[in-house]
Amino acid sequence: MSHDVLPKAPPSSAGLITGRRILILGGTTEARELAGELAGRGFAVRVSLAGRTAQIRDQGVPVRVGGFGGAAGLAEYLVREGVAALIDATHPYAAVMSQHAAEAARAAGVPLLALHRPAWTPGAGDRWREVANVEQAVAALGTEPRRVFLALGRKELEAFAAAPQHAYLVRSVDPVDPPLGVPRAVYVTARGPFDEADERRLLEQHAIEHLVCRNSGGPAAQGKLAAARALGIPVLLIRRPPLPDVPAVSSPAEVVAWLAHAPSR
Repeated sequence: MSHDVLPKAPPSSAGLITGRRILILGGTTEARELAGELAGRGFAVRVSLAGRTAQIRDQGVPVRVGGFGGAAGLAEYLVREGVAALIDATHPYAAVMSQHAAEAARAAGVPLLALHRPAWTPGAGDRWREVANVEQAVAALGTEPRRVFLALGRKELEAFAAAPQHAYLVRSVDPVDPPLGVPRAVYVTARGPFDEADERRLLEQHAIEHLVCRNSGGPAAQGKLAAARALGIPVLLIRRPPLPDVPAVSSPAEVVAWLAHAPSR
């Protein structure tokens, strides 16, 4: 079930141009930045959020929360609302939503552009090991007990119950409920961004020996990798899933430029 949420300080509707309705599939910092940029340029912008977190951050524009009912539901929404362009600015690991966006845009005849945050790449001093999925990360930790920092989404934590020998530090935006089924786990509820100094203090405070995270990309979550590098801590990096082959850019500025030349529906 979905519902609409109005922004705390909605922009003036004066000057909005008919036919410039933009739907942003959001949930990322880049989506929020893009929404503000486009609203300031006279676009009628709405951000769609999956609603996986209890506390929804102000997007500065009207927000729609909840699913569409698959690709068919999204296509119907695009047509019904007269959306002129669809921007997929979801998290790099929201592969199902990205696939639905590609199928819906094609069915509805709406131009689609993906805003993909560039992936992180290792540098000098990094001790990274890339794994295909969470299950491989669990196996890669091995049987010897370790102190592990899990910087993952709540849905990805369950797999680590299969390795109860480790002591886990779990950080999430919302409380983990029910908690991970292991004897030793510490939970930290916090929302980033976190800088390198803060992340280093956290790793040292909990004597972390391994970091497990996704290759989310972007500067907001990079502090933990820099801290791990400085402390010589190995990182298990979960590989990004394959995404649909659609036109894509890596910055909000490129989206603005694309919209200036996007075909009309």
